[in-house]
Amino acid sequence: MNEAVFGIALLFFLLMFFFTGIEIGFAMAVVGFLGFAHLVSFKAAVDLVGRDLFEVFSSYSYTVFPVFLFMGQIGFASGIAGRLYDTAHKFIGHVPGGLAMATVVGATAFKAICGSATATAATFASVATPQMDRYGYQRILSTGVVASVGTLGCLIPPSVFLMILGIITEQSIGKLFLAGLAPGLITAFLFILIIFGWTRISPNIAPKSERYTWKERARSLPESGWVLLIFLLVVGGVMTGWFTPTESGAIGTLCVLLLTFVKKDMSPKKYVSAAKDSLRTAAMFLMLLAGSAILGHFIAATNIPQFASDWIISLPLHRHLIMIMICLIYLVGGSFIDDIAFMVLATPIFYPTVLKLGYDPIWFCILLAVTVMIGVVVPPVAICVFVVKNITKTPLGVIYKGVIPFLLAIAVVGILLFLFPQIALFLPDMLMPKG
Repeated sequence: MNEAVFGIALLFFLLMFFFTGIEIGFAMAVVGFLGFAHLVSFKAAVDLVGRDLFEVFSSYSYTVFPVFLFMGQIGFASGIAGRLYDTAHKFIGHVPGGLAMATVVGATAFKAICGSATATAATFASVATPQMDRYGYQRILSTGVVASVGTLGCLIPPSVFLMILGIITEQSIGKLFLAGLAPGLITAFLFILIIFGWTRISPNIAPKSERYTWKERARSLPESGWVLLIFLLVVGGVMTGWFTPTESGAIGTLCVLLLTFVKKDMSPKKYVSAAKDSLRTAAMFLMLLAGSAILGHFIAATNIPQFASDWIISLPLHRHLIMIMICLIYLVGGSFIDDIAFMVLATPIFYPTVLKLGYDPIWFCILLAVTVMIGVVVPPVAICVFVVKNITKTPLGVIYKGVIPFLLAIAVVGILLFLFPQIALFLPDMLMPKG
């Protein structure tokens, strides 16, 4: 059997393997091992597995995951998100839809210390939804916005998704952080515009809350100020080269810990829980990357990336249409298995094609992030929606209806990135120029 045909057949088998419920990283490792053993030899496959596992779990660059995940889990377990939401509430809660807008603003600020989409959705489902219920907000808006703001974690640094993409594509994590900032803020702004328009069309969907005095608003500002300082330290340190991404995450984690201790938000029980959750998630990501490395060596042995690249480029289509097709493949694939897992599986195959088409790799990574933002809130595998459902006990159909208007905002950002690539590239080009 031709090597490429055998590789494609085994990849289809892997996709079926995913539906068995086995851990995706292990599934990739098993398929990669079996395929490499068939193409080369059993001994070579055993050596490959041992070498790839050792390299991933002993790599300094991969220590970036535990520290940033720990920082996010501390923010999740403490009262930081609640204080950020309270600050936004006091400034804009009195306008129609103000509490929903405050959710967007608070989640955007919370992203400065938490790069997890699910953690953000869970946090604001617990913090913001009860407040919106208290003022008579309809669940279609309150749960829709809470599920949608979790997607901002794919773009706004420190994004775990961008870290993984940076490692897979060998791009600067600092540049990816900068590239994701403008599209992420534009998305948040469009979310607010959608809420504004929605409440104008249906005023009863989001009643006003009370108006706070300027003195009360000013008193709440320091809470947001500390988070902003931590964000500038973390992202600015990576951008200027003062810190490696791992050092930046460690410093950010220390700052968040100190902030929670000063505010007396962190009990020993919460600390232990945050440490366990971050280690569990980090181990999952590392196993995913290890499985991807093993599978990647098998795919490379089949020459599938080269064949796929040559075939796609030979298509009589404009390169933008080809890129749209690639994004649709990611979207469909991520709708049936975990989006990050599909991204880890598919990127080594399509990345060479993207480079041959002449696209900037940083831009491509940001476009993938926007694609994944859609994937985490559309069925059947809509992790943010399921998190909100479990916390708020709201029917899935109601949440999905509430998410649809915000999906339009994400789609608009994707279109803008196609039309104006500099939206993503101007900050990296200006602040971290090549050479």
